Order: sequence, then C-alpha cells, then structure tokens
Amino acid sequence: MPEPPDSVPVLVPIPADRAYSYSVPQGMDLRPGDIVQVPLGPRLVAAVVWDGESDTVDANKLRDIKQKFDCPPIRHELRKFIEWIANYTLSPPGMVLRMILRVPAALEPERPMEAYRWQGPPPERLTSARKRVIDLVTGDEAMAGLAWSRSGLAHAAGTSVSVINGLIKLGCFEKALIPPPPVVARPDPDHQASILADEQRDAANQLKKMMAADKFAVALIDGITGSGKTEVYFEAIADALRRDRQVLILLPEIALTTTFLDRFEQRFGAPPAEWHSGLNPKKREKTWRQIATGEVRVVAGARSALFLPFENLGLIIVDEEHDAAYKQQDRVFYNARDMAVVRASINDIPVILASATPSVESRVNADQGRYQRI
Repeated sequence: MPEPPDSVPVLVPIPADRAYSYSVPQGMDLRPGDIVQVPLGPRLVAAVVWDGESDTVDANKLRDIKQKFDCPPIRHELRKFIEWIANYTLSPPGMVLRMILRVPAALEPERPMEAYRWQGPPPERLTSARKRVIDLVTGDEAMAGLAWSRSGLAHAAGTSVSVINGLIKLGCFEKALIPPPPVVARPDPDHQASILADEQRDAANQLKKMMAADKFAVALIDGITGSGKTEVYFEAIADALRRDRQVLILLPEIALTTTFLDRFEQRFGAPPAEWHSGLNPKKREKTWRQIATGEVRVVAGARSALFLPFENLGLIIVDEEHDAAYKQQDRVFYNARDMAVVRASINDIPVILASATPSVESRVNADQGRYQRI
C-alpha cells in the first residue's frame, strides 16, 4: 500500500491561478475533492484538496492543513466544471470555487434535535391538556416509543408547549436526540399525474426518450406562453425522480414565485428546495448540506444554484432560457444557461431549455441539429 503523501495541492477560494501546497498532518487521510480548513495569511479558510501533484517546495516551508471537514467531498465532475469555467471565462479557478464554498457553516454536520420520548408514569394531577398529550403518545401502538420535539408534540396534542414542559419536569418524558428535519419533503413522481393534451404528451414522450438514454443531450422546448411547457418538463422531472436522481431547475430570480412553487407542489406533493438571494443563512446552510448528502432531490434556484454540490445530479432544466438575468457580471462573468449545458455535458446527463421566445443562440443550435427542438 503506497505511503500517504506528505503534502497535497489545495485550491483556495481566492484570485490565485493555481492550487497551493499544504502539509498533511500525520494520520489525516486526504483525497482530491475533500474539503479542508487551511491557514491563509492570518486567517483560516475552507478550501478543497485538488487534483494533480503538489509543488516541489521545501517541506519546512509548508503550512499544515488544520482539519478535514466531515462532509461529502466535491465530486470529480464538479471539480472539472470549476476548471472548465475558469479556462473559458479567463477567471482564477479559486474565484469559481468561491461560488461553491460560499456557505462555510454548512461544512459542519447538522446538530441533532432535542426530543422527548414517553417513559411514564402519568402524573397524579391529570388536567385535560395533559390527558390529551398522554393519550396521543400511549393510545396508539404506532406512536409508542416515538421521540417528539416539544413544539411538535404540543401541536399534535392541541395544547401549549408549557404543558409539555410541565410533563418533562415531572419526569414523564426522557430526553432523546433525533436527526434534523429535512428542508423539504421528498417529492413523489406519481402524486398527481398531469393531464396533457395530445401535443403536450408527444413532447413529454420525446423528453422521456431522452431521459431513458441516460446520457448528455440538449432539448429546447419552444412554445408560446400558456402552451404547457412546465407541465411537459415536469414529466421529465418525474422520470428523473423515479430513477432516484437529483434535479436542478434554473429560473430567473424574478420567476421564483409562489405560483411556480405551488404548481410544483400540486404535481409532486411537496415543494422543491429553493436557492436564491432571499434565503436566510440558516435555511441556506441546511439546503446546501442536504443537497450535498443527496437528501434534497429537487432544487429550484437562481443562477447561483448551478454551483451547488449535487450528490447524484440527473437532469438540469433552464426555464426562460432567453432571460438576461442568467448573465453574471461580477467577478466571474458567465451565462448560467450556457454553463448549465456545460455542466450537463461533464456529468453526461440531459439538459432541457424552455422558452416562449428562445434566444438566438439556442435557435441556431437547434437549427444546426446540436439541440433537439420540441
């Protein structure tokens, strides 16, 4: 078995044109893609162990990696995507990486939730509120042994948290720890099938054939407003979910409205996870982490969602693909529509572009046979 390397290249999220070499502490096992914490000047930053060989630098001059984060590594396809964008846009690769590692708190495991499990006996003084709680946790075999959060138990029993606190204080419940709740429930591809007209069904069948091939291909859905483009690509999403793959839906931020989210929930029984500038920090951290672990199956997001660390990405959709909001004009200049096609190509998965007024570039690609026009 080969000896572990004394040093590894580490890409740091700064405007540097290459990875830096860092010393590997004894006992730390590192592979390309692992997310680590390294010293950079006077501060500590999150960075990624990169591909290739480290520089031939005197070992005495190298600084030690401080820790390896307990989170999924950055996959090979995403590292390749970072390098592709850096080369294409003439940007430092560290600045592209920065768009991926913009949620440093998500690198630490989520803390389990404090919960409580019934252990009895019932208190001597039994009010009607306390009786409702006890009946709930003891009256049904399915409920026996379940651990509840205080607020969840209070809500289910139709009482206040203070009643639960009183029972805990009396020793009726024992403390337990449960996994943190998911950001969103898992969508069900068969929750409520769409009713499609003949032309819509034909279009959906073309997308299903593309999904069945399970390789890179680009489809351009060209249809006037109200023609059912969303319902058609929902069928491709359902197909990806049945294959246990993750889905990214890119939308201009202004189009990330409750109308779209409600339509999605009506079709799949649960909303997609959201990714946009309006998310609060805690929600952003949980969403990033659960995308990386594969718990979140579908993400609807603005252009920055293209840089999320999906565990098993199987389909990308770019709705309103003509919209100028997909153009990033700060630090790293790119068009998310075009980069979505690149990421799909690197991952060898289908990508769907949809618009009532397709861009000139997409129409030309369709006319020249690069894209399948539907």
